[in-house]
Amino acid sequence: MRWPPSDLVRLVNSRYRTRFSGHVVAQTSDAVTSVGAVTSPQPAPPRPIGRIPVIEVSPVVEGGRWPAKATPGEVVPVEATVFREGHDAVAATAVLFGPDGRVHSWAPMEDVAPGLDRFRGFLQPDDTGDWSFRVEAWSDPYATWAHDATIKVGAGQDVDLMLAEGARLFEQITVKSLQRRRTPQDAALLADVARELADTTRPAEARLAMATTHDVRDALRRIPLRRLMSPSATYPLRVHRRLALAGAWYEMFPRSEGATQRRDGTWRSGTFVSAAKRLPAIAAMGFDVVYLTPIHPIGTTFRKGRNNTLDAQPGDPGSPYAIGSPEGGHDAIHPELGTERGFKAFVAEARENGLEVALDLALQCSPDHPWVTEHPEWFTVRADGSIAYAENPPKKYQDIYPLNFDRDPAGIYAEVLRVVRRWIDRGVTLFRVDNPHTKPLDFWEWLLAEVHATDPDVIFLSEAFTKPAMMATLARIGFHQSYTYFTWRNTKEEVLEYLEEVSGEAGSVMRPSFWPTTHDILPPYLQQSGVAGFAIRAVLAATGAPTWGIYSGYELVEDVPRPGADEQIDNEKYEYRPRDWGRADEIGISMLLGRLNEIRRAHPALQQLRNLAVHPTTNDQVVAFSRRVRAEHLPATGHPGATQDDVVLVVLTLDPHQVQESTVLLDLEALGLTRPDGVEDQPFFTAHDLLSGESYPWGEHPYVRLDPQQQVAHLLRIGPA
Repeated sequence: MRWPPSDLVRLVNSRYRTRFSGHVVAQTSDAVTSVGAVTSPQPAPPRPIGRIPVIEVSPVVEGGRWPAKATPGEVVPVEATVFREGHDAVAATAVLFGPDGRVHSWAPMEDVAPGLDRFRGFLQPDDTGDWSFRVEAWSDPYATWAHDATIKVGAGQDVDLMLAEGARLFEQITVKSLQRRRTPQDAALLADVARELADTTRPAEARLAMATTHDVRDALRRIPLRRLMSPSATYPLRVHRRLALAGAWYEMFPRSEGATQRRDGTWRSGTFVSAAKRLPAIAAMGFDVVYLTPIHPIGTTFRKGRNNTLDAQPGDPGSPYAIGSPEGGHDAIHPELGTERGFKAFVAEARENGLEVALDLALQCSPDHPWVTEHPEWFTVRADGSIAYAENPPKKYQDIYPLNFDRDPAGIYAEVLRVVRRWIDRGVTLFRVDNPHTKPLDFWEWLLAEVHATDPDVIFLSEAFTKPAMMATLARIGFHQSYTYFTWRNTKEEVLEYLEEVSGEAGSVMRPSFWPTTHDILPPYLQQSGVAGFAIRAVLAATGAPTWGIYSGYELVEDVPRPGADEQIDNEKYEYRPRDWGRADEIGISMLLGRLNEIRRAHPALQQLRNLAVHPTTNDQVVAFSRRVRAEHLPATGHPGATQDDVVLVVLTLDPHQVQESTVLLDLEALGLTRPDGVEDQPFFTAHDLLSGESYPWGEHPYVRLDPQQQVAHLLRIGPA
């Protein structure tokens, strides 16, 4: 539903007051409320502990205040600490509830930290919506009996009694209500065990052996006999569409595509029409999203010149982040780029090429923005009557006026929501949000909830290079993805530690987006590493996170910094920058980008986040890590009929200059492999390189040699010999 502006303001006012009922909210910048003046609600009574305690459940965000996140087909690790008094065995089950509140599926949980009582299982939603899950703990009478019987029968103690108790236990295991839920093979097996245990003419050792085989244990893992079942609380799980987790973004300044310089030195801007000519090449490299920096009118007051100088020359286009001029503000289109019809045609052309369009949402204004005169109450007014411009002392940004969300918040909220919905109506399906950490979190929580309520498929990427608490909380309150510190992680220790961090429990709420460069950042590593360095960081970004992106020009290895700054010289934020794309193929990075995206699409393991395993190497310049999706989980990822795990192993040099050699110490369990008996360091599986096409017979400790001038990495599909 689309709201008229006046109705929307009334709606925001109403919801704003309701949303913040019971909290101190300043409606003007100089309003003061005494501490303790607002009555605190009574805390909810604590939940009683269950007969079998279940604590420390994950993924749970602030006790369930916000939902954990997933996408259809994503394998969600669920963990909990489960224990009980005494020595009887306990077990646990993870249960997934669909948006309708009914049980969708359940999964057995394994004790992954013996002695610490930590259990883990995997759930897998298959559609979008608001799902939920819980952990059910229970006493495991079969495991208790099998443990005790094995010890006592082996020692000749209470042999007949233990087998009699086993026979009685299997009478309960094979009741009709459980047998009907089992496969015919499992039901028949367990019925045979029940008869065997009850047959006192058979040797005791044979009766026990039949009741404790791997097949019996597997059958009871699938449909167990549960006693004293104790559920945890039920926790929310919000399932977004798949692009919220996995996708490849390509950033461009549309004004640069097709821009031409006249004989007198002035420039003619590129347009949506000329920018659309670049879309087939972007699509051919396998990208899913084309992200446009702001396309709105740009102010002229205090306009920045080339390389961020304060003396703009005639014809300098200014920074697209200085939004607003007499031609319009955040809902308007820069007239040099084209019209609304031209923008919609660009969106349509992108879709024809399999691309979605993301737009920069930068909530700041130039001094010429219509809001400055129409709504001066939305800005901070200084003692001399002037409007405060943006500052990060000693830096000053005279061309930018930040919004003050504490003055008429309802009015600002309503206007931003109107702007966002206007762009959604024009075909934008993703927003890259500029510096969200400089705006109030309660505003973002409200805005994201409002958009989700009407347009749940719209995705928001947070560009918040800031403190960890702020980055994480932006994710908690609803941002689908986040830029990360990846750009500054360079050494082996830094890289692997960060990969494990973002792929661990944090990945249940903050989905990382890895970018080697942006229009703001040219990291020191890429200023001195040449083509090989750009290749290394592309491989690491494309395999280190399910979502990654590059900034236009990466294909051309644009690596010259502006003196004294970690950003490119002749920065595109302040000038037109048409490029000679004909050079891309001879450099080779564009072909690598295309191959990386092709591999990512073919392998579900690279479209997951929380499935990373690190493998040690003997060289500090070589890293190795793998991603795996078990065969049982592949059908829900869009690969029906799969019979083998999808496993991709990445072995990458971090040195862009010298040849590096290493032995890789493979974690076979993480790869889903088992070393055959009697085989030490002999090959017993095949590693097929998805980049070079070569195959290698490998053992547990393979040797690798990486020449950055030839191949910076092995991307290996792991399979049987």
